[in-house]
Amino acid sequence: MSETKERKLFMYHRMLMCRMFEERVYYLFLEGRLPGTIHQSQGQEASAVGVCSALEDKDMITSTHRPHSHAIARGVSVRSLMAELFARETGCCRGKGGSMHVGDMEAGMVPAIAIVGGGIPLAAGCALAFRYLEQPNIVACFFGEGATNIGTFHEAVNMAAIWNLPVVFVCENNKYAASTAVEKVMRVKRVSERAMAYGIPGETLDGNDVEAVYQAMRKAGSRARAGDGPTLLELETYRFAGHSRSDPGRYREPEEVAAWKQRDPIARYEAKLLAERVLEPAEITKIKTSIERELEAAVAQAESDPSPKPEDCLSDVFAS
Repeated sequence: MSETKERKLFMYHRMLMCRMFEERVYYLFLEGRLPGTIHQSQGQEASAVGVCSALEDKDMITSTHRPHSHAIARGVSVRSLMAELFARETGCCRGKGGSMHVGDMEAGMVPAIAIVGGGIPLAAGCALAFRYLEQPNIVACFFGEGATNIGTFHEAVNMAAIWNLPVVFVCENNKYAASTAVEKVMRVKRVSERAMAYGIPGETLDGNDVEAVYQAMRKAGSRARAGDGPTLLELETYRFAGHSRSDPGRYREPEEVAAWKQRDPIARYEAKLLAERVLEPAEITKIKTSIERELEAAVAQAESDPSPKPEDCLSDVFAS
């Protein structure tokens, strides 16, 4: 399936928004204007955008402790996302979630779960609900390669497989679970090989190629919608920053980081679109200026928005 110009420009714009949002948040955190901590995903934009661009209305995603790009790629309002990071009541989770728990059910994103592997059984459950309610929707479940060593990964994938649930398991393999290199904790060469244990398709692809990710997600999504069950996609990518803002990333060799930056998904896609004449140099400046203005407005609005009231801690609470 060939991509239209509109689709390509849409994905380029979304990737740029993800990157520029993360860069803005980085400086806001250093300036002490944001509470809590942050886990950033510069370098992984093609994975988030490629997957989410292949989804339809009413489909859902589950996310991780590194959720900003997933939220933007799925269409969560940048203003509400920024307000959430500022802990304002106008945030997408009313200021109660913070950086690691952003989401918006109306936009198609279950609020992120920071526990490693915690979103995987939730995705299987959401897919089961779609099946039970006879809704033609699917779930895209994001997690890192470290989560594939967690028990919930194996339990949820097995359940989704035996029940043919409409879920696509998306492993963003950025090579490090915090500071632990994947080859130190996994004997198989590829995460996708683990799909064989559950009798489902597994595929490894370049997670920094947004069109390759999009096409793979379209294929896996079509299979899930047809009632043929889940797929495990392993997207090989890399986070340029450390695990969190307190992590300088000294466990990685500078040469390794530099080599992966040569595969920057945004720079690669920009060069491709310029070569195809889908994008003109003047348009790049225009798009970046537009995003910068949107981010400026989001920050200004977030800083002026009210904080939650003490009594708000009693709302959105459920007990059995």
